[in-house]
Amino acid sequence: MNRFFFVSVILLLFIFNACTYRDEGSSLKVNEKIRVILDTDANNEMDDQNAIACLLFNDNVFDIEGITVNRTYNGGDVNKHFEEAERIVKLCGFEDRVRVYRGANGTFKDIIAHINEEGFDGHEAVDFIIQRAKESDKRRLVLLGIGKLTNIALAIYKDPSIVKDVRVVWLGSNYPMPGEYNLENDTSALGAILKSDVQFEMVVVRYGENTGADAAKVDLETFRSKMKGIGPRIEEPIVGRHGGEFNCIGDYLVNLFENFPGRPKSRPLFDVTAVAILKNPSWADRLVVKGLQYVNGRWEKIKNVDRSVVIWENLDCKSIISDYYNTFLKVHN
Repeated sequence: MNRFFFVSVILLLFIFNACTYRDEGSSLKVNEKIRVILDTDANNEMDDQNAIACLLFNDNVFDIEGITVNRTYNGGDVNKHFEEAERIVKLCGFEDRVRVYRGANGTFKDIIAHINEEGFDGHEAVDFIIQRAKESDKRRLVLLGIGKLTNIALAIYKDPSIVKDVRVVWLGSNYPMPGEYNLENDTSALGAILKSDVQFEMVVVRYGENTGADAAKVDLETFRSKMKGIGPRIEEPIVGRHGGEFNCIGDYLVNLFENFPGRPKSRPLFDVTAVAILKNPSWADRLVVKGLQYVNGRWEKIKNVDRSVVIWENLDCKSIISDYYNTFLKVHN
């Protein structure tokens, strides 16, 4: 009798755990979508566009509340990033469902003095982030950053109360090594995030190593063969960044790869890895680091500081890229 009772309890616990998914600071039931705002420098190179499309086509997993854009060193001012994000949204057939919001041209440290002024740099994206974070919803809002952290840091600075309602997942840094493109575009924004109480997670890049997003490489020949002609067809074509007209997202993504400066034979899909790990955290190892700060261009651990940062490393890039291609194939079929 006691043995039967013990087995019954174990079985009930197994069923309960199988029916729930827990992330940091929140609980999601099976089939409950992840609320997300994507923050992107969409016109920088070619990985942002792939990440936007991948996120949109995973709308069975994500409740996509909007896309905010920011300017980084490449790709022109924020209007160019806005236009590129809108092109991708339209090509994916989501223009009536997902809106794009203009964010910051400048850096966090240059904008904060004007944060209470009407029409400050980045106000559209910042105010949208705050508004969605304060929406009555038991699901925590994920701010998925794949560019500089300016818009997100400004939103937290303007309304610190939102830290309890959001989770920041960022594709950035070479931790524990210094540098990385997204980081260097606004170190002041990173510093503000690290000093806040917001739940913060980094999907590391680590140039030249096989433990970060830099290892998520695709070769042009394979990419072309898998992506050409893939995706829904829109009636009115868009004019691409490099010219030409496109009514198919797969064709446009191939065109971006073919026109990448220097015509490389392979490129990492950096930003896609952040979408993938948010979708399936088992595709990376999770490391928790306490007291982390970025000071004078290098990482430091401050003693006796309990504030934790999650590092996503040792990415399963093979599974991530396979899932990426399968996502488009499912939409096409």
